[in-house]
Amino acid sequence: MKTYIKRPKILIIYTGGTIGMIENPETHALQPFDFDHLIDNVPKVKKLDYEIEHFQFDPPIDSSNMDPSHWRDIALAIEEHYDFYDGFVVLHGTDTMAFTASALSFMLENLSKPVIITGSQLPIGEVRTDGEENLITALQVAAAIDEKGRPRVQEVAILFENYLWRGNRATKMSADNFNAFKSFNYPELAEIGLDIEYNTPYLRQMPPRPLKVCTDMDSNVMFLELNPGMNEKTLDHLLHTPGIKGIVLKTYGAGNSPSYPWFIKLIREAVDRGVVIVNVTQCVNGGVNCTLYETGNSLSAAGVISGYDITSEAAITKLMFLFGMQYSPSMVKKYMASDLCGEVTIP
Repeated sequence: MKTYIKRPKILIIYTGGTIGMIENPETHALQPFDFDHLIDNVPKVKKLDYEIEHFQFDPPIDSSNMDPSHWRDIALAIEEHYDFYDGFVVLHGTDTMAFTASALSFMLENLSKPVIITGSQLPIGEVRTDGEENLITALQVAAAIDEKGRPRVQEVAILFENYLWRGNRATKMSADNFNAFKSFNYPELAEIGLDIEYNTPYLRQMPPRPLKVCTDMDSNVMFLELNPGMNEKTLDHLLHTPGIKGIVLKTYGAGNSPSYPWFIKLIREAVDRGVVIVNVTQCVNGGVNCTLYETGNSLSAAGVISGYDITSEAAITKLMFLFGMQYSPSMVKKYMASDLCGEVTIP
């Protein structure tokens, strides 16, 4: 009796970015190629023996122009096709990839299928491109199942070169290295070598629930990065940015800031006006410990919320998501201090 083996069915969502570029033979400028001709550009994909279909942004978006409306388009495309595919591969430019991965992790509630985001440093048509291997490996990860037939990856993840990272824990670390992304405060989900070695204890396992997509993101948030010499007038101006609801305050070391009376006073006044301020370290490794130094204690006493070990990208998109849910400032503070989808380690 012949055993029927189901072919994995994967949807590629091409948003734009270097991975989908080829050189125009006449102008030598990079331009997006038509994904209807994907197999012509990456013939190795045929060897996977998957059912692969694609959805393409028209026009493709440079990742520097990526904004919450595009995150919404990606999330809705996944929602529309969710029941018909085993996994999703999102092709994206590298510059804002970590922001998109973080945003989608909040927007795709109850996600129990893989959403693998990848891209490349060199166009897929180049001889030395990293795009071909990233695409093929991302497809393999999106199709992978465990011994019980469940998806191995049930979350938004970034696949780049040798590693698979949790999407809301990763950040771009290099403009020219093929291993461009890293997660300093959470282990890799998989290491890619001769085989794909999954770090099973660190993979999210979700009980089967209907996917819930939340697409309203409030952009009235911003980064405020401290620097030596920042004066009272500048800080006051920034904290009074019209319409601002949330601020990711990028502090020194373990969450430290100047302790000048005027500094703490302005921060406290902003909090009293209803602005949610989240303390996130400028360091790529480690997190905020408000009790370690007096300066960190002062921020906490002024009403600033600890971001613990959350990345800047996850912090800003989490604020957008929570304000987009129409939560009050007090509720936003509560959820910022909670782990929603593996984005932060709460002591």
